[in-house]
Amino acid sequence: MANALQQAEVSEDKGFVTEDQRRAADQVRTVKERQKQALHLQRENILSQRTSNPSRRAALEAALAQIEAQIEAME
Repeated sequence: MANALQQAEVSEDKGFVTEDQRRAADQVRTVKERQKQALHLQRENILSQRTSNPSRRAALEAALAQIEAQIEAME
């Protein structure tokens, strides 16, 4: 007796998805979570840097703004 995951595809109009579709969706979700995690780590790295050099500070602020925009776009 086959379980529901081993059975043939069920039509989309009934709201069911195939095992392959579920795996693909899980993969996409995992990739996005890893990208978000990497952005958060980059953000923390920038926030931890200290400098008295005005041009370096401006570069860090620009990088921080870019990373925060990317994080916001993913949410």
